[in-house]
Amino acid sequence: MAQAPPRFVFFVVFCITIGGLLFGYDTGVISGALVVIKDEWNLTSTQQEFIVGGTTLGAIVGGLFSGYFADRWGRRIITFLSSLVFILGALIMTFSNHYSVLIGGRVVVGLAVGAASMVVPIYIGELAPKEFRGRLVTLNVLAITGGQLIAYLLAWALTDVHNGWRWMFAISAFPAAIQLCCLPWLPESPRVLIQRNQEDKARGILHRIYGSKVPESIVDDELESMRQSMRTESASRYVDLIRPINLKPLIVACVLQLMQQFSGFNTAMYYSATILKMAGFASTKSATQFSIAIAATNMVMTIVAITIIDRFGRRKLLLISFVGMIVGLVLLGIAFIFIVGLVKITKDECGEYIKCGACALDDKCSWSPGALVCTFKGDARFTDLTDACESVTTRDRAGTWLALASLIFYVALYAVGLGNVPWLVQSEIFAQGIRSKAGSLATATNWVSNFIISVTFLTMTLHITASGTFWLYAGILFLGLVFVVFMVPETKGLKLEDVQKLFMGDQRAYRRTDAAPKSRDSGDDEYGSGSGSDGDSVKSVVIGSSSAQQR
Repeated sequence: MAQAPPRFVFFVVFCITIGGLLFGYDTGVISGALVVIKDEWNLTSTQQEFIVGGTTLGAIVGGLFSGYFADRWGRRIITFLSSLVFILGALIMTFSNHYSVLIGGRVVVGLAVGAASMVVPIYIGELAPKEFRGRLVTLNVLAITGGQLIAYLLAWALTDVHNGWRWMFAISAFPAAIQLCCLPWLPESPRVLIQRNQEDKARGILHRIYGSKVPESIVDDELESMRQSMRTESASRYVDLIRPINLKPLIVACVLQLMQQFSGFNTAMYYSATILKMAGFASTKSATQFSIAIAATNMVMTIVAITIIDRFGRRKLLLISFVGMIVGLVLLGIAFIFIVGLVKITKDECGEYIKCGACALDDKCSWSPGALVCTFKGDARFTDLTDACESVTTRDRAGTWLALASLIFYVALYAVGLGNVPWLVQSEIFAQGIRSKAGSLATATNWVSNFIISVTFLTMTLHITASGTFWLYAGILFLGLVFVVFMVPETKGLKLEDVQKLFMGDQRAYRRTDAAPKSRDSGDDEYGSGSGSDGDSVKSVVIGSSSAQQR
């Protein structure tokens, strides 16, 4: 069994994943800040949507173009620039005195979020020892969920503080400053150094990554794999991505990122406050507390994923995650039938809504618990109008608790697989020559699909009902499950240079080999340098590939 990575590796990963923490914080903090800003500045719904969407639009651009510059300048420089942009965006938002300035700050932060979401998984994946790559790359997802949890906690603490929303934005500058202080000690990726013909530096970094006890043969093998990859893969233009050997992994990465957003996870998070209103909690503090519970579930289950991903493998966790999320969404849709009914929220008259849940979903309506009727907001005939629904019947209570339980189950299964595996697989499956460019396209796919889902979710709930929307997401996930079964290979334990060989062989051969137990020569050392090492095991995976058969 391989020894734990040296402390140097954990220090490097800690410094790099600060980008993930900022990614999570800046995408999560707006939910708490906007509650205050919309009242202070009298913002319309459209203006609020632009403030929320500003970061997404910036992330699309940042994720798309950062790959090009990561190839030209290296991973370390992109990390440095993203830290500076995070600080600049935080300052703009903190001192903004107008709606348009705030949007500008959100777009600037989005550029950094997009760049960080692309470069961090690749940077860690290229530095991590192959035996621990899954766990170390997934630490970035843990940092993202941790950032979201911190954002919710600070929003809860600062909601009633004067200018509290400015402090929410200002705090995001401090982690970026810490990352800037760490950068002098961060190494460049050995694979980037090989591209620059700086082999001595690359060798030195590999020694620090694997530790002082690593046999020189292991380092030589890693360097030779990198050199061979450079010789056989010279792609340096975006057009080279459509070559068959590159197109297959690109499709896998983009589809997984698409599924991560089309699973409806983010919109389910947006909808959690509405579920809470139906359960009888209407205050901002209560809604934030509920968001904290969801974020905590996401973070805890991400920790679970870190502990098992290199043992169970990426593919198996994806399959479990897809099946569990489908079940969760189906149950969530059933729960909304109890609470709301299969009702389109497009009535002209509030009195047409029979159930409080449906009434609460329509922004122009309020519910009278005493009269048990739905009416227009501010109707002077009623003194007990509310936007919250108390569970007054056994059926209502059953629906409320089923909704809460299924939502938490859905979030937990998302965190175990689909929440982190796409980022990990994206960092592993591309050849060195196209890794950054392909990663930028996959990252942009994630953010574009995030934007599409965000702007269509409410419209779909109005026209095909809330239950229908959740079931639509479940149907999309079923298609994704089929895709994973037939298209996504297992990559655990393989060197990055060996992973792409999985796409050169027959996937059916892969699935047969995946189920077979691994055998190791009794003479293997802790680094797997014997005949049963992971580097050699790839030969059996890619049976049918001429290049593999010649090895």
